[in-house]
Amino acid sequence: VTAGSSSDGTEDSDFSADLEHAEAPESAHRRSSTRLTRASLRLSQSSADNKPGADRDETPPRTPTGNAPSSESDLEVSSPSNDLEDERLAKELSLKEAAAHDLSHRPKRRRFHESYNFNMKCPTPGCNSLGHLTGRHERHFSISGCPLYHNLSADECKGKASTRDKQTEERTLSHRQDENRHSTRSQAPTDRQLRYKEKVTELRRKRNSGLNKEQKEKYMEHRQSHGTTREPLLENITSDYDLELFRKAQARASEDLEKLRLAGQVSEGSNMIKTIVFGRYELDTWYHSPYPEEYARLGRLYMCEFCLKYMKSQTILRRHMAKCVWKHPPGDEIYRKGNISVFEVDGKKNKIYCQNLCLLAKLFLDHKTLYYDVEPFLFYVMTEADSTGCHLVGYFSKEKNSFLNYNVSCILTMPQYMRQGYGKMLIDFSYLLSKVEEKVGSPERPLSDLGLISYRSYWKEVLLRYLNNFQGKEISIKEISQETAVNPVDIVSTLQSLQMLKYWKGKHLVLKRQDLIDDWKAKETKRGNGKTIDPTALKWTPPKGT
Repeated sequence: VTAGSSSDGTEDSDFSADLEHAEAPESAHRRSSTRLTRASLRLSQSSADNKPGADRDETPPRTPTGNAPSSESDLEVSSPSNDLEDERLAKELSLKEAAAHDLSHRPKRRRFHESYNFNMKCPTPGCNSLGHLTGRHERHFSISGCPLYHNLSADECKGKASTRDKQTEERTLSHRQDENRHSTRSQAPTDRQLRYKEKVTELRRKRNSGLNKEQKEKYMEHRQSHGTTREPLLENITSDYDLELFRKAQARASEDLEKLRLAGQVSEGSNMIKTIVFGRYELDTWYHSPYPEEYARLGRLYMCEFCLKYMKSQTILRRHMAKCVWKHPPGDEIYRKGNISVFEVDGKKNKIYCQNLCLLAKLFLDHKTLYYDVEPFLFYVMTEADSTGCHLVGYFSKEKNSFLNYNVSCILTMPQYMRQGYGKMLIDFSYLLSKVEEKVGSPERPLSDLGLISYRSYWKEVLLRYLNNFQGKEISIKEISQETAVNPVDIVSTLQSLQMLKYWKGKHLVLKRQDLIDDWKAKETKRGNGKTIDPTALKWTPPKGT
């Protein structure tokens, strides 16, 4: 008979015995060792019972060997049936001591600290982050899952969750009953479906016509007390049936967001949007942008590429795109050449669009500080058109009244269109507007790293083109500035970087370096005239005032 086995599944020779064929001395020795082992187990149990706060055992005191001062105890230990019991107790003690040092055999249990970051908390004022709108989670960290924001308690959310589960089971059962019916377009509705339709019609007919005076006062008091930190009271605004459908949709969306968070697709604590879905592209972001906190907590943001509205999920984006009527930026189309167009958008007339454009740009610009005060600015949005609409390529903004003659306040080329010549087209277009205004322009500082590279490359091409076409003997910085609309400071810095400006005999001389001009001409021939601005395609007059 085998009395026990070791933790790794192999037979333990110290606790195995053959009761029928064992010799008497060996049995006596084994019973003696078993008594000692059992005494150790009883001592350990006694010490555990005597811990502070534990209930004291009322059994008689033990002898140093661990047995009570009774002859019956010795008889119990020496009996064959109790030998097996002693061996079993000794085995339990051995396993207990082994488990104290090795916990690998225990199954790993999922704890809250493995899935929740307790340094996070819900942004709703007065919320302790306990409970969840779905009724299935112990904590929440966003407004979408906050019971308090939705004017509910955690217990109410759990009750609604159980009710939804019952309704789901009933609906599944009813669908199974209809599985034997063929699915055809001309199939008539079942009696169950007709009864349900009548029930919904009756529920919607019971909708209250309006709010009474007390309800209006209650709603206004709630709004004044909580403002936008709480969801408005929704009772009696629509039928109870439609309100319940809305609550179910809220809970389902919140559950989807919670699954994304647990899967690692929603960041916690960083408030950093890592990727955006923009049209047919998924773009990695470079910098933080001050989107609202409930959106900033998401690892991914979904945007409509035409109206620039930002959303939380692919489902919301798909529904939005099905009904969005925008196919190009708002404002006036002032330039079109081929499939390239430029729209002039007034920040005062189209405030929401321009704010969304600035928030989008901040994801890829480090020094941008303008987000919401867009009314004093004009935005020039460049698009590329195809059969589906005008897709955003880039934009630049400028002040309506700039005292320092800045022709660009902020400029951005979308990452999917970078290194294709669109950045220089935007810069060239900004200087084209300055020429029409008969002004000398310069970009607002500081420039980003990529912006500085693009502007220096553009200024270099402008100067080399001008010098290649210049046939006179004397040249002045002022003449170059008036013809190109480039600020003289930018011209001088570019000439110095090209080592074309020298000081000789008290005068500054501009050196016409033919080697640089030849290199530029070779690159121009190789590049072609694909990405250039045609001044004749501009249909624009400078705006007068604001």
